[in-house]
Amino acid sequence: MRSSFDVMETRSTCPYCGVGCGVIIEHDATQITGVRGDPEHPANFGRLCTKGGTLHLTMTPQAMAQRLTHPQLRRDKAAPRLRAGWDTALDHAAEKFARAISEHGPDSVAFYISGQLLTEDYYVFNKLAKGLIGTNNVDTNSRLCMSSAVAGYKATLGADAPPCSYEDIAHADCLLIAGANTAWAHPVLFRRIEDARAANPAMKLIVVDPRRTDTAEAADLHLAILPGTDIALYNAMLHVLLWEGLVDTDYIRAHTEGFDALKAIVRDYTPAMAADICGVKAEDIVTAARWFGLAPAALSLYCQGLNQSSHGTDNNAAIIHLHLATGKIGKPGCGPFSLTGQPNAMGGREVGGLANLLPAHRDMANPEHRAEVARLWGVADVPAKPGLAAIELFEAVHRGEIKALWIACTNPAQSLPDLKRVHEALKNCPFVVLQEVTADTDTAPYADLLLPAAGWGEKDGTVTNSERRISRARAAVPAPGEARADWRIVVDFARRLEERLESRRPRHGDTLFPYANAEDIFKEHRATTVGRDLDIGGISYALLESTGPQQWPLRAGAAAGTPRLYADGVFPTADGRARFKAVQHRPTAEATDPRHPLHLNTGRLRDQWHGMSRSGIVPRLHAHAPEPAIEMHPRDMERRGINDGDLVRLKGKRGSLVLRAAASSTLRPAQTYIPMHWGGRYMSGLGVNALTLPANDPVSRQPELKHAAVQVEKFVTGWQLVAMRRDDAGSLHAALQPWLARFDHATLTLAGRESGVVVLRAWGGADTPSPTPELLAELAAAMGLDGPRMLAFDDARRGIAKRALIEDERLAGALLCKETRAADWLLDLIAGGGKFGGSTTELRKWLFAPLATPPAAGPARGRIVCNCFDVSENEIRAELAAGLDLAALQAKTGCGSNCGSCLPELRRLAAGAEVPVSG
Repeated sequence: MRSSFDVMETRSTCPYCGVGCGVIIEHDATQITGVRGDPEHPANFGRLCTKGGTLHLTMTPQAMAQRLTHPQLRRDKAAPRLRAGWDTALDHAAEKFARAISEHGPDSVAFYISGQLLTEDYYVFNKLAKGLIGTNNVDTNSRLCMSSAVAGYKATLGADAPPCSYEDIAHADCLLIAGANTAWAHPVLFRRIEDARAANPAMKLIVVDPRRTDTAEAADLHLAILPGTDIALYNAMLHVLLWEGLVDTDYIRAHTEGFDALKAIVRDYTPAMAADICGVKAEDIVTAARWFGLAPAALSLYCQGLNQSSHGTDNNAAIIHLHLATGKIGKPGCGPFSLTGQPNAMGGREVGGLANLLPAHRDMANPEHRAEVARLWGVADVPAKPGLAAIELFEAVHRGEIKALWIACTNPAQSLPDLKRVHEALKNCPFVVLQEVTADTDTAPYADLLLPAAGWGEKDGTVTNSERRISRARAAVPAPGEARADWRIVVDFARRLEERLESRRPRHGDTLFPYANAEDIFKEHRATTVGRDLDIGGISYALLESTGPQQWPLRAGAAAGTPRLYADGVFPTADGRARFKAVQHRPTAEATDPRHPLHLNTGRLRDQWHGMSRSGIVPRLHAHAPEPAIEMHPRDMERRGINDGDLVRLKGKRGSLVLRAAASSTLRPAQTYIPMHWGGRYMSGLGVNALTLPANDPVSRQPELKHAAVQVEKFVTGWQLVAMRRDDAGSLHAALQPWLARFDHATLTLAGRESGVVVLRAWGGADTPSPTPELLAELAAAMGLDGPRMLAFDDARRGIAKRALIEDERLAGALLCKETRAADWLLDLIAGGGKFGGSTTELRKWLFAPLATPPAAGPARGRIVCNCFDVSENEIRAELAAGLDLAALQAKTGCGSNCGSCLPELRRLAAGAEVPVSG
């Protein structure tokens, strides 16, 4: 920690994606006031994306308004939760779990945890379940994003160990990005790709994605395959490599096995056959294979597009085959590189924090491995039966088999597929514990016990990023109120449970959880890895403090970690050889049909993350994609009589959803796209995952969250309502969420930059009566619009009602019912933007006028493209129309010159191309 006058600095890591960026937290020892990229961290060298660069805004007094600060307990499902002391809360939890274990066995309890936990947190959860209780029912939300990558690595290379490093990007001659919109999901990594291409203009970039994303826009070759056809593509590429003599037969013979069986399969996967399956040109498949095979160094990067599939393990194996067949692995610029979606999904995998894993990449089916873990933990045994993976776990909850469920740092009521069934399961579970930083999640209403956890910037430990690099996460400020570090909560509970489990109680009054701090846990975790493929015997907190982040393996006595694996061609299998897996194309789990003729794809937004419980509380991060929407091809919209901006109803086989439609030619016809983030806190209904299906990969158990079959039809509206209110306290968004259920459709989002604004948009169907004066009065009161400075306009005959609240000569809020043309520029005014800087002095007489633009002030600002410098799309278009080129635009406005996340979009605007609205 360094201090300069009143500003103190603490090095830590970013809690968003798996790139593992280093950050420097600025604070005064009580409050975090700023954040910037750590120029010395090898993952990002000072760069941050829009989310990382606004982390300090998740810690403002307004953002902290929704933080949990003390335990809350209800002893009856019908009763409200009340404040409880820690002793009462944990004693109650221990009694509930002990009773369930005694009456129904250890498999009647379960833990569902998160890739956002620190490694030390993960370790004690795993030991609690598998060591103390004797159940393998501990799974994690990493099951939803990375378990197919784990299974794919194990099936081919022998261990869950990404063999590459970020530095390999600069050494690659051909880069294959598959099922990943790196420009939006891993933007700091995409900056590396841009740098590498600038340094090596001959580098070829191939992008495989059904949509023309920002990443695909940058590609030399975009293969817009149909959903679920990855295996056919990679088998066809291998076919071309074989046909044209671009495989390394010496490498195959010396270092692999199983190639002949795969060769017999791919013989049939001609480019023409694969082109028919994948929906791309045969000559493009040949080009991709040639570029990959002829390149001295070829690197592949892949993510959820491969993983979130009912055959995700085989998808991963198919792309890894290209590297094994050409010998492009274990060398600079080479290898199959799975990108993690969470900051510590890797750390959870290292400690065995999935229902089918044991610590340090040990195999649960191996009795010697189970015995090793039992000895290391000091328990009699570790159960042999694999635990319930995420989908199976919540099915067991639904059937009533799980009597006590502990959820930590994740939001399954938003993120799991088939949400209606998940909500039913949580509602009926006898005892639910939620360990969280906030009660403002979709899961929180189902918790019988809420435990306040420390969050980012408040706790110590380690994380591991996508390139196997371990970094220190450090506390800069204390947690609020009575909140505790996650590991401490688990240890305090485990010690209580020990006293109640006689059959598993340690001898001589000892405890399995003797830790005084996070470092004690790390040391025990380190001991479990010694002699394993991920040996970190040479890593300590002291080394991480003095030398910085380190890559594993780093054995005791070694001078440095290992940037890339398998350079010697020896793999962690019984015979040291990698495996080819005989994989065949299989379709998506849910086919389209006449009743559901459209493909639904899901993915990420540039400025939001997961369920938005952190990023969603920062108003400016809503500016790039202000509200939930479904992208559709214009031809599909025309056939259904849908115009851009209309509301539509999506119907799937498990649920339905109403959204605004957005025309986009980034999709081929018969395909649609919705960002994964929107849940029931931001829109009517349960959210996007009400439509997705629980079908999952038979090996990895990862669900096919990427695809479902749907129908879309126009939702005819009778009226619209828009209500906006500046929220200086930070509590209004959570308070208004019950209103989402009171309309046929509604959204509840944030806007603004320095001042946050809560925006409620609601619609009624064609046959739904207009809102009554009583309902409007109730809503105005709920939003604090009914003060003495409120202006009102009513046209009872037409059902039009308008309200405006003036505070200190500034517009603080407004409500428009039925006539809403002025909503956009009034929102700019409330947020303090635009020509008038928020003042109503010149505009007061126009506040209720049916004007789409403010008088003499130009159009509303519109969607924000550059979040760093608050530059809108309309402003960018105006500057470009005035003759500025991209360089001059950047010099004048600053856009694209900081984090760079908006650069692909700026280039497209400068070229006059269409701007995709999501990624």
